[in-house]
Amino acid sequence: MTPLEKIQSMKMPFAELKGVIFTEAGLDRVVAKMVVRADLCTLRNTIHGGAVMAFADSVGAAATVINLPPDAKGTTTLESKTNFIGGAKEGSTVTAIATPVHRGRRTQVWQTRLETDDGKLVAVVTQTQLVL
Repeated sequence: MTPLEKIQSMKMPFAELKGVIFTEAGLDRVVAKMVVRADLCTLRNTIHGGAVMAFADSVGAAATVINLPPDAKGTTTLESKTNFIGGAKEGSTVTAIATPVHRGRRTQVWQTRLETDDGKLVAVVTQTQLVL
């Protein structure tokens, strides 16, 4: 099973609720897309900060899962920091690209860049995942 097939086979109900679709996965990079729907927006039909954070969390967690040591039981988010840079309008698609900062025995740190289809940076999220 490829890393992308592994991620796509995982049951991630909250990611599914948000409409997250994983399009690329390897040990050093995981990519997903999400359409900005009205129910993911705040004022002026712009993506809500919580939707941005939740999207990045799903992608970073999936990246961690495919990098877990064989004896690990899973992962959970220990910390997440979001730098909001710009917005994304309803109807647009946001792409999240997660790359590793650190992959240790007990923790992994991932940085996820969220961009619009025209390359506009929406946010940079750094999260620490605990290896269970």
